[in-house]
Amino acid sequence: MNYQVVITGGGTGGHVFPGLAVAEELRERYAAEVVWVGSRTGIERRIVTDHGLPYRAVSTGKLRRYFSVHNLVDSVKVPVGIIEALVLLRRLQPAVVFSKGGYVAVPVVVAARILGIPVVAHESDFDPGLATRISAKFAERILVAYDKSVEQFAPSVRARIVVTGTPVRKAIAGGEATRGRAYLGLSGERPVVLFLGGSLGSMQINEIVETVLPQLLQICDVVHQTGEREPQRPGRETFRGAYGLVHPGRYVARPFFSSEFADVLAAADVVVSRAGAGTIWENLTVGKASLLIPLGSDGSRGDQLRNAELCLQQGVAEVLWPAEVSAECLLDRLVPLIVDPEKRARLSHQARRLAEGDPTGKIAEIIHAQVAGGALQRSG
Repeated sequence: MNYQVVITGGGTGGHVFPGLAVAEELRERYAAEVVWVGSRTGIERRIVTDHGLPYRAVSTGKLRRYFSVHNLVDSVKVPVGIIEALVLLRRLQPAVVFSKGGYVAVPVVVAARILGIPVVAHESDFDPGLATRISAKFAERILVAYDKSVEQFAPSVRARIVVTGTPVRKAIAGGEATRGRAYLGLSGERPVVLFLGGSLGSMQINEIVETVLPQLLQICDVVHQTGEREPQRPGRETFRGAYGLVHPGRYVARPFFSSEFADVLAAADVVVSRAGAGTIWENLTVGKASLLIPLGSDGSRGDQLRNAELCLQQGVAEVLWPAEVSAECLLDRLVPLIVDPEKRARLSHQARRLAEGDPTGKIAEIIHAQVAGGALQRSG
């Protein structure tokens, strides 16, 4: 049974990469055709097209819980986006829409409901964002990452919730440490700490890495993903280049890792990152000891704080809270992970336990079941 699935979502890599994992599974397991619908200017366009998927764009406005003059403009963009999505979905005639979240998904989900196309929505964070709360009202199935996430939804939709975990691309699990060390030029004789600032970069993480680098290089090798769009201060690239030259094979800085990321991740003994849901689940899947530095509520809706709290409770990560972020506190949390292999092993074991199963396959099965159910209803 050949059919088409529309996947919608974007705004951050955390919405996009899990969706790509599901797209890969649907194509391999069910020979489904997949089309991605995102925004015109979001990061998702480049990522999706780089992975060879057809991409279509609709207008969208950012959903805000607070007052902003931008709400006036965006309040017009949302209905325009719904109309554009209606036209697009009528033309594509997908069997199902899979929403991975972000405000771009809302007009597509609403249009699908108007046209009678079944919707499956997935939330990677511990608690749902506004876009997912809206999409949940129109979805046949709402998929969540954790058992405790069910309680974060309104009682009226809980019967439609399924706990699946978060999908992760197969390539992540297939990374090889030896290949990663060779790519990075590392000897493999010392522990490797991987700092991730996200696809766009984190000024806070980048600055603190530069502060603690001399101390860290005494006990480990450092790999530093700086981000592609992180604002540059004078002398920053000179600093990174100098460290790479002075300490070859011990400090490696790159703006972004692409196809080689799985091997780079496999080569790491400790990962230091934000507490975005996608990054957390990649770490869990490959069993990495991690130190999370969540964005505070002033830099996000607070979802990373709650993601980090859950990880701490589950014993799968250490956490450096926003109020604690300093060079001294970072070293206090990080050095014990570097020098204590047993502590890393405990975190790794708990991480693999939390991520056990096959979230990507389970989600693909749920989407396929919606397609099969719809076909039965039409034939009846």
